Parts: sequence; structure tokens; C-alpha cells
Amino acid sequence: MQRKAVAALDRRTSEWGWFLAWLAVGGCVALGLAALLSVGLVLIALGVLAAVFLLRKGHRNTAVGGVTGLSLPLFYLAYLNRGGPGTVCRATATGETCTDEYAPVPFLIAGALLFAAGFLVFLMVDRRHRGTG
Repeated sequence: MQRKAVAALDRRTSEWGWFLAWLAVGGCVALGLAALLSVGLVLIALGVLAAVFLLRKGHRNTAVGGVTGLSLPLFYLAYLNRGGPGTVCRATATGETCTDEYAPVPFLIAGALLFAAGFLVFLMVDRRHRGTG
């Protein structure tokens, strides 16, 4: 009885690790799409290589972590535009710099929706897998 519980705990811990790996892949691909004109192609290529590796070695039901990873650059964009919308000026050591910023709320909402969708789908698949296992 105790061996089954330990095996189930090891499997769940392993699946969370694969989910986090897919989260990193999704973040890498999304960041590559956002930076397509500079280092984007390299990041997308790294994400595709990592995805191929994860599909061959990992649990396939953890691939929804990639959807969750797509939210990471959106959260970063919301953070970068936290003073917006409009022109935001900040004092520096040599004077003042002003930049135009977007409204952070759309980035935050889109990131939260992607994060929640991927996370909830993973939990539902994990629960279904546990129920049949």
C-alpha cells in the first residue's frame, strides 16, 4: 500500500517537472515571436528543439505547459508598461527620460487567461489520469 502511494507521488512530481519544462518552452517560443526581428528565430529554434526532445522523452499530457508558458512574455510586457498608458517620464542621473507606454491591462488579462487555461487543463488531465491509473 505504501509503495503505491510513493509511486503515485513520484509520478505526480515527475509530471510537474515536465509541466515546468513545457512552460519554459512555451515562454521561449513566445519570447521568440515577440523578438522576431532580432533574436526571435534563434529562440524559436531552441523552443522547437526542446519541444521535440520533450515529446520524445516526457509525458505527453504535460504539453499544455507550453500554453502556460506563452503567458510569461505577456506578464513581462505588462510589467514594462506598468506606468502607461501615455507618456511616462522618469528621472535619471543626467536628467529625465520620457517614453510612450501602452496600457498594461490588456497584456495582464491575456497573460492571466493563458496561464489559467494551461494550468487548469493540466490539472484536469492529471486528475483524469489519476482516476484511471
